[in-house]
Amino acid sequence: MFRTMLLLSLLLCFGCSQHHFNVPMENFAEKVKVLGIAPIMVDVDSDIKHPQKDQLVGIISDLNRKYEPQLVRKLKETGNFYTAALLDGDPQRIFSNLLFRREKRDDATIQYHKYFWKNSELREYLQKNNLDAVMLIVVGGLSKTDRIYSSNLLSSMTSDYNYLIMTAQIVDGNGNVLWEYPNFRRRILTYYPLINLQYPDFSEAEANLTAAASIKFKTLEGIQRKLDQKRQDLLLRETQESEVYGAQFDEIISFIKYDPNSDKKPKTTPAEPKAQPADKRPAAQEPAKVPSVQQPATPTAEAVNAPVVEITRVPKLEPSTTEIPAASNEAVK
Repeated sequence: MFRTMLLLSLLLCFGCSQHHFNVPMENFAEKVKVLGIAPIMVDVDSDIKHPQKDQLVGIISDLNRKYEPQLVRKLKETGNFYTAALLDGDPQRIFSNLLFRREKRDDATIQYHKYFWKNSELREYLQKNNLDAVMLIVVGGLSKTDRIYSSNLLSSMTSDYNYLIMTAQIVDGNGNVLWEYPNFRRRILTYYPLINLQYPDFSEAEANLTAAASIKFKTLEGIQRKLDQKRQDLLLRETQESEVYGAQFDEIISFIKYDPNSDKKPKTTPAEPKAQPADKRPAAQEPAKVPSVQQPATPTAEAVNAPVVEITRVPKLEPSTTEIPAASNEAVK
C-alpha cells in the first residue's frame, strides 16, 4: 500500500514536467518546424501469418490511405509545427527504398519492431520534400504469447497469437530518431496492437466439452469491419473517424503534443528582477518607518524631565544631613 501511494505521489509531482522526445523538448521545438508525414507503410516481410496474407495486405493498405488524413489533422491541431503535411508517393516503394533493417524488440515487456533507415536515402528524401523531419509509420505483423478472455470473462486461454501492430518514428536528415512510438519515456508503459488476427473459439470448446479452445484466424471481412468501425460522439452519433485507427492516432498525439509557451516562461522570469519593481516598494515604505523610530524620542525627553523633579526634592533632606556628622562624632568617641 505504501509503495502504491508513493508511486502515485511521484506521478503527480513529476508528470507535468515529463516529455516524450529522445532529445530535449526545446531542441525538438526549435529544430522541427516543417514535418512531413510519409504514407503509412505495410511491412510485408514481417510476421503476418494470416492464410490470406496478400488480400489482407491490400485491405490494410486501403484503410491506411483512408484514415491517415485523420492523423495529419490531429498533428496540425497541436499547433507545434509550422507545417505538417501528408507526403505523396507509393508507400511500399518508400519503405523498400528507405529501410535498412528491422529488429524485433522486447523492451520492458513490450514487444515491437524497431526500424533503422538508410541515412543517405533518408537525407535525400527530406531534401526533396524540403522537410526538417519526417514521420515514418509502419504496420507490421507480430506474434507473441498472450492471454485472451471470452466475451463473458468466464474462460481464458494463453497461447501464441498473431497481431498487427503500428510503430512510428520522427527522424531527421542525419538518421537521428527524435521521437518514437511505442514510447518508453512515460512512467506507466502501455502499447496496444492495431488488431488481433486470431482468437480462441470458446464456443466450439464448450460445445465439444473440451478445456482447450482451438485458435482460429479472423476472416478478412471481419478484420475489415473491425478496422472500419466508426467512433460515436457524445450523442451516440456515428462519426467519420475509425475507432481502431483513432485510438492509435490519439496515443501517438499524446506523446507528441507539448506546450509551445513553456519555452517562453523561463525567459520572462529573469526579466522581472531587472525591472526591480519590488525594490521601489520598500523605498516608498521607508518614510513610514521613520516616524516609528522618532516616536521613542518623545518618551526619552520625559524621562530626562523625571530626574529633574527628583533633584528638586533633594533640599528637603537637609535635616538628615546635619544628623550624619553627629553620628560620626559619636563614632569617634
